[in-house]
Amino acid sequence: MITRNILHKIEKELFTGKSILILGPRQVGKSTLTELLLEKSTIPYIVFNGDDADVRVLFKDMNELKLKRLFRDAKLVIIDEAQRIENIGLTLKIGVDKLKDVQIIATGSSAFELAEEINEPLTGRKWEHLLLPFSFEEMVNKHGLLTEKRLLNERLVFGYYPEVVNNPGNEKKILSILSDSYLYKDVLSHNKLKKPDVLQSLLKALALQVGNEVSYNELAKTIGADKETVERYIDLLEKTYVVYRLTAFSRNVRNELKKSRKIYFYDNGIRNAIIGNFSPVELRSDVGALWENYVISERLKYLQKNDFYGFRYFWRTTQQQEVDYLEEQDNVLKAFEFKWNSTKKHKIPKTFMDAYSNAETYIITPENVEEFLMD
Repeated sequence: MITRNILHKIEKELFTGKSILILGPRQVGKSTLTELLLEKSTIPYIVFNGDDADVRVLFKDMNELKLKRLFRDAKLVIIDEAQRIENIGLTLKIGVDKLKDVQIIATGSSAFELAEEINEPLTGRKWEHLLLPFSFEEMVNKHGLLTEKRLLNERLVFGYYPEVVNNPGNEKKILSILSDSYLYKDVLSHNKLKKPDVLQSLLKALALQVGNEVSYNELAKTIGADKETVERYIDLLEKTYVVYRLTAFSRNVRNELKKSRKIYFYDNGIRNAIIGNFSPVELRSDVGALWENYVISERLKYLQKNDFYGFRYFWRTTQQQEVDYLEEQDNVLKAFEFKWNSTKKHKIPKTFMDAYSNAETYIITPENVEEFLMD
């Protein structure tokens, strides 16, 4: 069992008068996490799964009396795939307001329905967490820093999905199944999605542009769709935790890019499955992009564990000077360059240093990556 960093946070939040929401992509271990909580529990519990049609019927037109009957004597209630349940936000609100001695934990593999339906009803009534594939730090805690650093080449290719990590030798098969349709189940079932083939083309185009600026107009031309469709599909992919965006940082330099964005995948293995390339790192021409996607995604997991409330960016000028990644919190700006080859000398562009002389700067390579990804 690989201990998830999120577990101790959730344990502290139990029975504090709020619902607990665990969001994240499919197959990252949300159900396993709730099962672990149930194993530790000594109180009556009940589990529902929103993927089951009869469960969705049970939760229809919910009120306090129906909820009490549904939960019976359970004091701990798990609702998996809660985004599939109509008006789940109102149901959770009733649970928090009326059933004071009941702890509800809701999980969701997509944010677009769950978030839209719960944000207003659950204002001040929820703790919310994002669970992603295993992290560098979690794996170090499992088998040590030396072992995990020796596995970096594999992580860049196959990523950290739990089933992938736990089944060495079957990585390609597992990732191919995941990336084929299962990971996008919520997107494909969404009524705004009219062209699944366009989604697959868009995913491949995004996978091939990791680390580069993304133009919605260019993407639209590449996949034969309009710009609005591209924007809508990317938004859905973000809300199902397949990809995420970084926007450009711009303050002091006239020729800085201001409206640009980069798009990264939460997991390298999914990205490589989409383009059908599981070649070893030594044989790849895209190792720089793989390294950048890996460290930025792993940093996101680290920041979530440490309750980061700042902003994340990249920086680039029209002359193609760039800094891979920036963080800003409490008026402190940090700039990072990611380099796979640690034998060469690297530095932050002079234009950036002149404009942001107070910024802290770092070069992250495989040699010092643990300083960036763990406490």
